[in-house]
Amino acid sequence: MAVNSRSDSLVTLTNPRAPVSEAYRTLRTNLEFSSLDKPIKTLVVTSPGPEEGKSTTLANLAVTLAQAEKQVILVDCDLRRPSQHELFGLSNSVGLTTMVVDDETMKKPPLFDTEVAGLRLLPSGPLPPNPSELVGSRRMAEIIALLSEQADIVLFDAPPVIAVTDAAVLASRVDGVLLVVKAGGTKRDQARKAKALLDKVNAHLVGAVLNNVKMDTSYYRYYAGQESTR
Repeated sequence: MAVNSRSDSLVTLTNPRAPVSEAYRTLRTNLEFSSLDKPIKTLVVTSPGPEEGKSTTLANLAVTLAQAEKQVILVDCDLRRPSQHELFGLSNSVGLTTMVVDDETMKKPPLFDTEVAGLRLLPSGPLPPNPSELVGSRRMAEIIALLSEQADIVLFDAPPVIAVTDAAVLASRVDGVLLVVKAGGTKRDQARKAKALLDKVNAHLVGAVLNNVKMDTSYYRYYAGQESTR
């Protein structure tokens, strides 16, 4: 799922009947069933390395959750290469980093409405010189707690877990972690190393998403036929 255009990235909005959109809805359902006893309120999505589709996966998951009438807050916690504001066509002038330094924004977080009812975005805000320290700060813990009171689920876009420590630090503070790996791109030893790093901080790994998989053409025929009858 390469992010070259809005059509490529937010497929759950631009082509909701496509097989890949249905795959995102299946992911939503699997997450809901995986946490029946203890619902996941805060979830980090990360990947072993860069360019594995974790931001696109998270954006589409957020859309499908909101479409299921959940109140969703999507937080861009990739404070090195943020992209969620670009995917949703919103400003990045204020956001998460603003809340760290401005007490007033703790009273009224700079949440941006998206075109999807029930989905709000907290962009990264201006990039800080010390992302790892910011993510591990006491203020960050306060922000997570504050946001979780304002939504059914809060989703965090984190940097690749092998590349920097940010994702592991954040993963230790939330209810669950979803690991995105790319078929034909992520090496097995990288996936194993990512899992080991998450295990080391006692993160709750709820599952993995295999991205960039070539889908059986029979699925396309099924959905094409379904769409033509409506």
